[in-house]
Amino acid sequence: MPLERKLRVAVVGGGPGGLYCAALLARQGHAVEVRERNAPDDTFGFGVVLSDETLGGIERADTVVHAALSAEFTRWDDVTVVHRGRMLTSGGHGFAALGRRRLLEILHERCADLGVTLRFRTEAPDALALAASYDLVVAADGVHSATRESGAAHFLPTVTTGRCRYIWLAADFAFDSFRFEIAETEHGVMQLHGYPYAADSSTVIIEMREEVWRAAGLDLCDEDESAARCAKIFGEALRGRPLRGNKSTWTRFRTVVNERWSHGNVALLGDAAHTAHFSIGSGTKLAVEDALALAEAVRTEPGVPAALAAYEAARRPAVASTQRAAAASMRWFEEIAGYVDQPERQFAFNLLTRSRRVTHDNLRLRDERFTRAVERDFGCPDEDPSQANTPPMFTPFTLRGLTLRNRVVVSPMDMYSARAGVPGDFHLVHLGSRALGGAGLVMTEMVCVSAEGRITPGCAGLYTAEQAAAWKRITDFVHTSAPGAAIGVQLGHSGRKGSTKVMWEGMDEPLPEGNWPVVAASALPYRPGVSAVPRALDATELAAIRADFARAAGRAAESGFDLLELHCAHGYLLSGFLSPLTNHRTDAYGGPLENRLRFPLEVFDAVREVWPQDRPMTVRLSATDWAPGGTTPEDAERIAASFAAHGADAIDVSTGQVVAEEVPEYGRSYQTPYADRIRNALGVPVIAVGAISSWDDVNSLLLAGRADLCAVGRPHLYDPHWTLHAAADQSYTGPAAPWPAPYRAGSRKPPAGRG
Repeated sequence: MPLERKLRVAVVGGGPGGLYCAALLARQGHAVEVRERNAPDDTFGFGVVLSDETLGGIERADTVVHAALSAEFTRWDDVTVVHRGRMLTSGGHGFAALGRRRLLEILHERCADLGVTLRFRTEAPDALALAASYDLVVAADGVHSATRESGAAHFLPTVTTGRCRYIWLAADFAFDSFRFEIAETEHGVMQLHGYPYAADSSTVIIEMREEVWRAAGLDLCDEDESAARCAKIFGEALRGRPLRGNKSTWTRFRTVVNERWSHGNVALLGDAAHTAHFSIGSGTKLAVEDALALAEAVRTEPGVPAALAAYEAARRPAVASTQRAAAASMRWFEEIAGYVDQPERQFAFNLLTRSRRVTHDNLRLRDERFTRAVERDFGCPDEDPSQANTPPMFTPFTLRGLTLRNRVVVSPMDMYSARAGVPGDFHLVHLGSRALGGAGLVMTEMVCVSAEGRITPGCAGLYTAEQAAAWKRITDFVHTSAPGAAIGVQLGHSGRKGSTKVMWEGMDEPLPEGNWPVVAASALPYRPGVSAVPRALDATELAAIRADFARAAGRAAESGFDLLELHCAHGYLLSGFLSPLTNHRTDAYGGPLENRLRFPLEVFDAVREVWPQDRPMTVRLSATDWAPGGTTPEDAERIAASFAAHGADAIDVSTGQVVAEEVPEYGRSYQTPYADRIRNALGVPVIAVGAISSWDDVNSLLLAGRADLCAVGRPHLYDPHWTLHAAADQSYTGPAAPWPAPYRAGSRKPPAGRG
């Protein structure tokens, strides 16, 4: 049952989150004291942006504060992106902002009305010490939280620093929209983020990579000099008007994550608990939403420990989602130099969808006219009435002599269901059903080039005539029963990850019996103490494996595959040569990257020589090992460029699975930034993979220029007809997603229940 007794509450930090939490708790009848080391009118920054969702929560919790805020807000709907002098505007976004100082005044007044004791210019004792004298201590002491630092052993914080420098400034006029503008200077790309927060004032944030900041000499400028230099650089956006600071300094963004948000009766709130990059306007929003959740938990839970547990449980998922979006947005701006050559509308769309919170479908609802213009630039037909609503995913794409009817790829997924390497009826049904299901390209699992190159006894191969004949049966079915669908084969060798159980019996665990010797670039086991120690390959063995790949490629061509992919990812043999974590060789195949590339490129060349010239070849890479000392994004660019120079028609960009100690940053579309980077740095077509789960994600990635094709795995396991259903959901009936004649009666979603 809810807590009935009156609590003594100390709030450390008088920012918006701390003040609002104090007001809400005082409104419940608790005795609340706020300690703030600065004066009441001291504040950093200028304007604060809040979302309609946050305002709704404020309205439900305290109509007095909501009414005061509503009377002050500056509202607007448009986002303006200026790209090389071209101004593009997208509407329907809905923003509300006010001055940070005015927000604090409103909260001061509300706290005073509710009896909160406000102590300004008061340095609070350590929050963990305060805990002995109060029932609840709320640590809202900001990104440099002393509470978090003193309790680090319990809160377990991780603080990472971004690659850009930025400074908060203000202009004495109001932008008429949220404005993003780039300046391509002799030192590099700089960007302006600006928005109005009053009838005569705007926040202006100037940001650039650290190396650009230093090259421009801004590291030597004080506040006034920085404001003057920035005003000159962005003179057109500012209409020749000056910029001013407010204790403004150049800094790098610090992303704060804590494993725990409370300790005893002390709770972290706002920036003390978590931060999210300013480019999604989230700091004050998150702090206010924390305050709402903490106050609600105190109101409904039977005691402080239960309230703090409920507060954290309620807020963690939303904060984690926001931090993922903010990280994507921050990285986008860090890599903005790679996007400036995009066409202006694609650049604007890319910017608007950078965090993955705004998507193609969502943006079309907000501003259909703008979105349709981006689609037309991309090549979506809009003149033929039968194709007037063609989504980006249903446009064709050509690789060498193969034109895919749409941009959806069924990702290679190991099935572990072959016998002696021979694919059977399971593979016919598995791959055939997904070809019937509308995908443009259906990929096999990794098909092994030798018996010793299998991962498990259930892995398929292409090292015997019987296996080739079985694959021919499958490709014939796809070509005759799903005309227009293409089928590709992925060739690989397990390397040190071979001779293991099938996945559902124990992933990466050695076989209890019947093991075969495993080989690798170096004699390093995948899981020390568990996995078999591989034999480091010598020159003779390398030549034999190279020949195995070439023979398998010849059989693949005879089997009728339309595309061949060389598997150089996920810690298998060729990937093991590429990563410095798995290649410790001292000969010509080890050491610097050009040496580590040598054997994978030799294999590629051998395969390309026998693979028909009109059929495309792709290469799958792990663009990061998710482990210190492993492959870096810069390495991945060089690796991709090398394969492209040798004739790869596209790069299939995956990540990880190279070393067992990896720590991936999982999340929606979490691997796509690596594909994006390779595509825009090198101009080579890419296939994006990794938690792409919706057709909206596919359309968004394609339109933004982050990928050319999207490989979708698990959704195709859930629904073999995922692509056809995506077409139906978007009311698309064109030639890129034809329903097989026997299935046409099911091309409309059946009514549910009584409907």
